[in-house]
Amino acid sequence: MIRYQQRRHFILSASIGLLVGLSVPSAMAQSGARTATVPVILVLGDSLSAEYGLPRGTGWVALLEKQLAQDKLNATVVNASVSGETTSGGRSRLAALLAQHKPSHVVIELGGNDALRGLPLKNTEENLTWMTQAAQRAGAKVLLVGMQVPPNYGTDYANRFAGLFASVAKAQKAAVVPFFLKGVADGPDPTRLFQPDRIHPRAEAHPQMLANVWPELKKLLR
Repeated sequence: MIRYQQRRHFILSASIGLLVGLSVPSAMAQSGARTATVPVILVLGDSLSAEYGLPRGTGWVALLEKQLAQDKLNATVVNASVSGETTSGGRSRLAALLAQHKPSHVVIELGGNDALRGLPLKNTEENLTWMTQAAQRAGAKVLLVGMQVPPNYGTDYANRFAGLFASVAKAQKAAVVPFFLKGVADGPDPTRLFQPDRIHPRAEAHPQMLANVWPELKKLLR
């Protein structure tokens, strides 16, 4: 009788130990899964996103972090923007950024420098397409941030350039902001919101720039 009870106690103890052993990695896995679901927003942009000429923390990407906190949306923002960046430069850097940060969302704010340098529109379109597809293959949702150029570039060129972003977004089923500088560059006195170079917006313009991006990005985060 004693041996039977001892044997029964041993089996029961072993079973409990097995269950505990199985539950620990299970709990750890669930905890890891919760951590993995925190969105990582990668911003791949040029000087408009890199706070060129601005005090640190006043650009729209820094304001985005505050907006996320205000809306109680738990997300990490990685600003990989570089002043002077073209779509070609962004394309060359994107693969490493995707591997390093594993973003759930990628905001592509590139193309303006392509136009300023007179680069072929076909190249810009191909680069935007490649970057969108690469980010999507990595499991990220993509938001393209559109730009426009002044009319002195010629009506045909200006229209074709502005249409690139919506065209790529539609073809790749990505989200798009039609014009990043809406309410900044198209006002009655646009120079008021620009730095002396008349290319880079002042800090006062960046809340409006965020306001142009946020509705579309928020949809993707929901």
